[in-house]
Amino acid sequence: MINVAVLGASGRMGSHVVDAVGGAPDLALVASLDHGDDLAEAGRVGAHVAVDFTVPSATEANVHALIDAGIHAVVGTTGWTAESLARVEEHLRERPEVGVLIAPNFSLGAVLAMRFSAAAARYFESVEIVELHHPDKVDAPSGTAVHTAAGIAAARAAAGLGPSPDATTHDPDGARGAVVDGVHIHAVRLRGLVAHEEVLLGNPGEQLTLRTDSFDRISFMPGVLLGVREVGGRPGLTVGLDRYMSL
Repeated sequence: MINVAVLGASGRMGSHVVDAVGGAPDLALVASLDHGDDLAEAGRVGAHVAVDFTVPSATEANVHALIDAGIHAVVGTTGWTAESLARVEEHLRERPEVGVLIAPNFSLGAVLAMRFSAAAARYFESVEIVELHHPDKVDAPSGTAVHTAAGIAAARAAAGLGPSPDATTHDPDGARGAVVDGVHIHAVRLRGLVAHEEVLLGNPGEQLTLRTDSFDRISFMPGVLLGVREVGGRPGLTVGLDRYMSL
């Protein structure tokens, strides 16, 4: 039995995690914590793993506190940078038995789409990303889109490809979107959406579109539970659920 604490338990994602953990026969929900609650409670009740779906401004501090307490962490909160990831990796050297999984997306479809995009990117001259989310999302571009762009850029660099062709010289209002690792990302925030991403790959005379859609946050729960079950056997920092999926 794995004892689980949920941080951000009353939030949009956290409430689903509480239900998913509570319904899993091999997991025990031992703490449901929200803003203002004492994070040390997770240690007092014997949590083996904590799931963090809080906010970008709090998540790094939460992870460091969990590492200090010897509690494995499964993190779905976005907003991580190379610098903040490096600080977590450095901290984990002091607690080599602790595992931390930071996943830009827990949807199995989204994880597969990211891998497929990286595999396809070397074969196409052009690639751009459109990410679409609900208007209550606080960060843009999404962590999923940033992770997708990084994987695409690495694959293209390994294949010796240059940037996608783009003759734009005048874009004072940013119509061409954000640029992450040389890949353009366009963010849509629209009521009625949950979490969606399109990767557009183009060659002369053809286009490949990879699209993943999460219509309900319950779609993230199988990935979250996979992370909870696996993180204890994966010490150190892991970024991306795909590292747990034997892809």
